[in-house]
Amino acid sequence: MSSLQTLLAPSLSISFSSSNSKPCYSPLESLETCSSMAQLKQNHAHLTKLGLSSDNDAMGRLIKFCVLFNDGDLGYALHLFDTLPHPDAFIYNTLIRGYLLRRQAADCIVLYLRMLQDSVLPNKFTFPCLIRACSVDGAVEKGAQIHAHVFKFGFANDGFCLNNLIHMYVDFKALENARKVFNKMPRRDVVSWTTLISGYAQLGLVDAAFEVFERMPERNSVSWNAMIAAYVQSNRFHEAFALFNRMRAENLALDKFVAASMLSACTGLGALEQGEWIHKYIRNKGIELDPKLATTIIDMYCKCGCLEKAYETFKGLTYKSISSWNCMIGGFAMHGKGEAAISIFKDMEKQGIVPDNITFVNILSACSHSGLVEEGRYYFQYMTRVHRIEPMMEHYGCMVDLLGRAGLLDEAKKLIDQMPMTPDVGVLGALFGACRIHGNFELGEQVGKRVIELEPNNSGRYVLLANLYVKAGRYEDMANVRRMMNERGVKKVPGFSVIELEGEVNEFIAGGRDHPESKEIYAKLDEMLDRIRAIGYVPCGAEGVVEELDEEEEKENPLNYHSEKLAIAFGLLKTKAGDTFRITKNLRVCRDCHHASKLISKVFDREIVVRDRNRFHHFKDGECSCKDYW
Repeated sequence: MSSLQTLLAPSLSISFSSSNSKPCYSPLESLETCSSMAQLKQNHAHLTKLGLSSDNDAMGRLIKFCVLFNDGDLGYALHLFDTLPHPDAFIYNTLIRGYLLRRQAADCIVLYLRMLQDSVLPNKFTFPCLIRACSVDGAVEKGAQIHAHVFKFGFANDGFCLNNLIHMYVDFKALENARKVFNKMPRRDVVSWTTLISGYAQLGLVDAAFEVFERMPERNSVSWNAMIAAYVQSNRFHEAFALFNRMRAENLALDKFVAASMLSACTGLGALEQGEWIHKYIRNKGIELDPKLATTIIDMYCKCGCLEKAYETFKGLTYKSISSWNCMIGGFAMHGKGEAAISIFKDMEKQGIVPDNITFVNILSACSHSGLVEEGRYYFQYMTRVHRIEPMMEHYGCMVDLLGRAGLLDEAKKLIDQMPMTPDVGVLGALFGACRIHGNFELGEQVGKRVIELEPNNSGRYVLLANLYVKAGRYEDMANVRRMMNERGVKKVPGFSVIELEGEVNEFIAGGRDHPESKEIYAKLDEMLDRIRAIGYVPCGAEGVVEELDEEEEKENPLNYHSEKLAIAFGLLKTKAGDTFRITKNLRVCRDCHHASKLISKVFDREIVVRDRNRFHHFKDGECSCKDYW
């Protein structure tokens, strides 16, 4: 029994006074019920009077409160530590943990060295915090030394220490070392396997991660989510869905983490029906709707083209985080609802939510997609004047895009010249695109060459410059750009379109005939084109070769067989008049398909919602929500 326990043994029981019948606790029990630093200091004074100021058991309890509780004080804990003549491993471990919680990683190592100098042997609780401290600090060499100490002090078979070592090497992107620790483990648990899966996934080695996943003797929801998330983060959405379906077939329940990963997969593919099923599951099973999951649901609805349900979900939140507000503003922005985005922003400020830099990126983007030039100018100044947010690269990019689309090329260039930082490819690319739209060949050529040098592997940049030369009648220069692409081995990104109907995701590429209903789709496509020709449709490519060079589709595929036209034909086959179907495209919709989609929506009485690389287009009754401003 410690000196503290010996001294207090006679008074451990609770006694009651006859006057008020309130319990009187011993000093030891008072430490257990301590709830504030003021109360702790009173206990400290009491223990000092009892002669226990050097007792490790008593002081260790005080130090634990100071270090681990929200109302604690690490400085006071260190003061107590300095008064102890012979602090034990528990006290050292508690302080190391306290430093780690405050992300003072270097201090963890310093204290550990003092621990060794004082001849206090570390135990199995010492090393996990030290290993994590090395991870936090990116201390590769120290991490290797701590790894050696794990073995030196006899913890080579401790699963908790070894799992932390695997995690540390994953953080260091040293997968070979992580694999060595993993392979030598006498017993691997789910954490060991899952950490290694996450490590491979972080480096983009998704197939290697899946090999590890398949070898797992048992899996939990964390393991499934790690693998599903790996596919989602690598944009391998079809494989994420396949794994998710396999998980459901094994009757495993979804948790909020798997739900969030799959909602992101639905977002990537535009799979609204699947996303709605997951949202319904979350509601029915009472899964906690934390700010992150709520934002993911809103984002899914926004990017799957169902703005009404996104807003309904947003309005139904009992607590709206800044990320939820930003997501809803961004949703209105990408759908070309600039006025609605500004209205939401005003509501946000009325409720006392302080906007951040992302808020203003979304507001300026909303202005850009809706052609709200004056509003964009106002909020660009407002963010600094009222909220002291200095414009970042993204804010300048939105403003250049807004001014450029509106034909204010001189003002856009002046803004770039006044930037406090060197413009990146996003900012210059916005100006470049505007030059092409408005036929400013001189400035466009100048900016286009800079953009290509900044992003030499982006085929779209070459194509835009080639198109600029074609419009100017400079065919030799156009040929030189094409030759440069070939010499540098730059390949154009093939366009594809995805449509989800009846819970099934269908993908189309330009001119593709792999779909099982390909014969019916092409027959419907021919009918579709005949009917819109009857009301005046003329392919935009007939004006010249410009559109044939567009990045959205391979040149050799005729305009009639662009991927979104095939997806639309499939949508017409599977729906009836008055229905809505949604298409997701990986590239910007071309001028011809945009024109055709408006006419198709009118002739076939459908609402066609298309999400391209930049924004949404709602085609209905022969019109587009973008008002041809894209």
